[in-house]
Amino acid sequence: MIFDYTVIWDNLPLYFGGVLVTLKLLAIALFFGLLLAVPLALMRVSRSPLVNAPAWLYTYVIRGTPMLVQLFLVYYGLAQFEAVRDSVLWPYLSNATFCACLAFAINTSAYSAEILAGSLKATPHGEIEAARAMGMSRSKLYRRILLPSALRRALPQYSNEVIMMLHTTSLASIVTLIDITGAARSVNAQYYLPFEAFVTAGLFYLCLTFILVRLFKLAERRWLAYLAPRRA
Repeated sequence: MIFDYTVIWDNLPLYFGGVLVTLKLLAIALFFGLLLAVPLALMRVSRSPLVNAPAWLYTYVIRGTPMLVQLFLVYYGLAQFEAVRDSVLWPYLSNATFCACLAFAINTSAYSAEILAGSLKATPHGEIEAARAMGMSRSKLYRRILLPSALRRALPQYSNEVIMMLHTTSLASIVTLIDITGAARSVNAQYYLPFEAFVTAGLFYLCLTFILVRLFKLAERRWLAYLAPRRA
């Protein structure tokens, strides 16, 4: 078997362009997903069923359905409704990049909300009692103590979610976007070299995963240092 990597070399600019698209999708999805996840997490830890139940239902439905189905519903499904096509949102919902970012943000918000909710529930009771002893209001308690502490403790679990979302962005190629996987599909369609095309895509994903893992390790070393066991 002969591997023709000269074709890959000639198409490296296409792959690098795909990397930029992948990182753009990832950054937008994570940003808006985390913005939505914070209030959802606060709702999930509420003792009121009227507050907790909607957030639980949202996270249950999103986590219980495949990402590909969600992407198809956003990109293809909404277009069948005339009210959507006639609305002011149609210029956005007819855009593949917007739809992909929306679907990815919705998906990661559900998983991130459950991660943050778990961290909030695991907050040491002593931190809460100390804040209350200082006379903090409930809103100030969440803003200064609970949320910052929960976000720090959630870093290891959230790093896994970020890596999974990086890999999930490969679905964007199905809705015409030329991300890393889209670049591989284009090379394969043009030169009929599936092995070379997709191995190269895999190497790009491996490199991005390595970089993200290292960044999260550095973040954990900085913000979770107080949880490390002390030497005698």
